[in-house]
Amino acid sequence: MTFLTAYWKNLLFINYEIDPKILEPYVPRGTKLDIFNGKCYVSVVGFMFMDAKVLGLKLPGHVNFEEVNLRFYVKYGQKRGTVFIKEIVPKPFITLVANSFYHEHYQTCKMRHNWTETAKHKTFEYQWKVKNQWQTVGVTTETEPTKIEINSEEQFITEHYFGYTKYKSKTFQYEVVHPIWDILKVQDYKVDMDFQLNYGKPFSFLNQAKATSVILAIGSEVSVKNKSTVHN
Repeated sequence: MTFLTAYWKNLLFINYEIDPKILEPYVPRGTKLDIFNGKCYVSVVGFMFMDAKVLGLKLPGHVNFEEVNLRFYVKYGQKRGTVFIKEIVPKPFITLVANSFYHEHYQTCKMRHNWTETAKHKTFEYQWKVKNQWQTVGVTTETEPTKIEINSEEQFITEHYFGYTKYKSKTFQYEVVHPIWDILKVQDYKVDMDFQLNYGKPFSFLNQAKATSVILAIGSEVSVKNKSTVHN
């Protein structure tokens, strides 16, 4: 059964290599870290939820909104999925529903975004406010979309179609359905944020880290299925 449908638009992925030992406390039971070309990744992802519906219904004031999350990648058998360290949204009700029903790690913050376009490039910026400090991630891209290359880092990052949640001794799974996304080639990017302030001391090293890749996926309609328990 479908729990949520929406259009995920202009997804900005800023990807970093990370020591797997840092992520071990966050790995849900029954899953294992998904490694690509010998590297373990964590990603900051900013995007827009558009036309969001919960159980087929639009909730007034909760149809279009920003999200920024920190995620990493796991496998459950042959299924490839994501685990979220934290997901930031501007709507308290979204935080309440996600944390209560999906046992995710949502936080409510003031947020804003800015998209611009010229003849030569497009820019996408997502911001959120933590302890009166604006945090920013942004990217400048080409204007024409391209396809994701097979067996590329871009394909690895964007094509994980399940979500996994660690809750006490349990592991929950939910499916995320969407087509393969087109991308806009990145010309430049910026990260102006405090990783320790947002995600805790284990991720403070990212303040000095250089991204291994940056992706701007155009996005698509998405459906999120109801969760199921895969490990007690």
